[in-house]
Formats: sequence, C-alpha cells, structure tokens
Amino acid sequence: MADYYQTLGVSRTATAEQIRKAYKKIARENHPDVKPGDNAASERFKQAAEAYEVLGDAEKRQQYDQYGDAYKHMKGGGPPPGGSPFGKGGGGGFRGGAGPIDLGDLFGGEVDLGDIFGQAFGGGAESGGKRGRSRQRRGSDIQSEISIPFQLAATGGGYDVTIDRNGKVDRMSIKVPAGIDTGRVIRLAGEGSPGSGGGSSGDLLITVRVAPHPYFKREGNDLIVEVPLSIAEAALGAKVDVPTLEEGLVSLTIPAGASSGTKLRLRGKGIIDPKTKARGDQFVVTKVVVPKNVSDKAKELLQELDREAGVTPRAGLW
Repeated sequence: MADYYQTLGVSRTATAEQIRKAYKKIARENHPDVKPGDNAASERFKQAAEAYEVLGDAEKRQQYDQYGDAYKHMKGGGPPPGGSPFGKGGGGGFRGGAGPIDLGDLFGGEVDLGDIFGQAFGGGAESGGKRGRSRQRRGSDIQSEISIPFQLAATGGGYDVTIDRNGKVDRMSIKVPAGIDTGRVIRLAGEGSPGSGGGSSGDLLITVRVAPHPYFKREGNDLIVEVPLSIAEAALGAKVDVPTLEEGLVSLTIPAGASSGTKLRLRGKGIIDPKTKARGDQFVVTKVVVPKNVSDKAKELLQELDREAGVTPRAGLW
C-alpha cells in the first residue's frame, strides 16, 4: 500500500491546512478535464483523493498513524470496500478535520460530479450498463503573451500572433486597440480550446507587453520627451523642432532663461485613453547641454557672460 503522506507529498507532522493545500494542488493538476486520456494523471488524482479522505479526517488520521493500513478494520475507520471517499451524499466537498473543500473553489467553476469522479474512479459516463447523456462543457481559455512596439500600442492597429492550440500552431491577425498599455489583456471570445458535448469554445486571452521607445516615455496617457538645448538657446530662448508621436516634428518656442528640467506642454499630443477616448498631453522637458571641449575664446565669452549676469545661480539657496 502506498503511504498516504508520500502520496500527498507532506511530512507526518504536517498540519491539517498543509495537507488540505497539498491535496488541492494535486487534484487541480491531475483532474481528468485538465489531462483528458492521461491514465497516469487519473490514477494520481484517485490516489490523492483516497489519501485526503483519511489524512483530512482527524480521527481517521490518528488511526492511520497508529495502525497503518490496518486502520480500515477499526470501528468507523475508512470507507467500506467499493464505497465512495466523498461522504454519504457524494456532494460538493470532502468531510474531515481539515474542513470541507468546495469543488467549485478547487476547480474554479461549475462541476459535474459524475464527470469528475466517474473518470477518475472508473465510472465514466456509464452507469448500470447504460450511457448517460453527454454534458455540455465549455472549452478552456488559452493564455498567450505578446510584445508590441510602443508606436502600435499608442496608435493601435493590426498585429499578427502565433497561437499554440493543444499542439496545433495557428497564425492569426488581431486588432490592438489604441492606447493599450503593458499588462492589459486582449480577450478574443471563442478563440480558445473547443468545447465538448456541444459546449462553446473558450476564449483567447493575450497579455500585452509594450516595448520601450528610443526617446518617448509614457506616464498614464501623457508622453514625456527630453529636448537638449545649447547654453545660448537656453539663455536667449529659441524655436526648436521637437518630435511628436503622430505628427512628426513640430516647432516649439523655448522661453529665454529656460533651465534644465523646464517642462513645456503640447496639448492633445499624448496617448488616447482606451475607455474615454480623450487624449493626454505631451510634455517637453528641456536639458541644457554643456560642451565638453571649450576653446579659449569660448571660455572668455562664458566668463564675460557670468560677469554681465552679475548673479550666481546658487544665490539664496542656502
């Protein structure tokens, strides 16, 4: 006989909650709907259920710890030969000291006990020599992930994806909504795994990752771009060309005396909100660039500029 503790992968000193969690994990991973036609998984599911029926009940666990397999011959110990390990009613959960496990909580939705445990314990869809009616079952969802360019995420458009449907590779084109951001999910109804018994297909859930842009950064629906300025442009003011995401280069007036970090707004040139359809803004952040190599004449001119300005930029700071 297999050791029930080894079957669930827990120690003999495991708590009731640890036993409960171990059983739930095995049951989810080896459920016949998850691995249809996998006899090894079906047997693993059956063994885990048998082990939890004993270890999940404080009294039965005590008898098992004391007598081993002989606990079945103790008064009230273990299920009768051929009996169900799921309680008298065969209902929605196990009984025992670890508390009931709701099958909806275990498998994430509506379940048919005949389908779930019939497959695992040999009953299948047949009972008393007669085949029961096939139950409609929705197909499972398929999870996928794509990485798309920054520009496509901002403006939207078509994108080709490759999907693995149970070993069959399909290529399809999807529509990326404008303004989508990293972590958002595109749901394509009915593009998941096919259902059984006339049930509907599952959905295709595509998680989006947005690649970084060479110079734009996104903050919510706003765009940020840094624009380098020379010392003269920053001190005297200038008109400079700055990039936008959808309109190319536009002319922007830099006010005289702009320091590094000055933020200028271009209204309505940000990213569209997928829900409200309102556009964010674009912010141009100035960055004064000081030349690394300065000629003697340039040094004299800069020193003259400081003397003419007559004030240090640190005046009044401390």
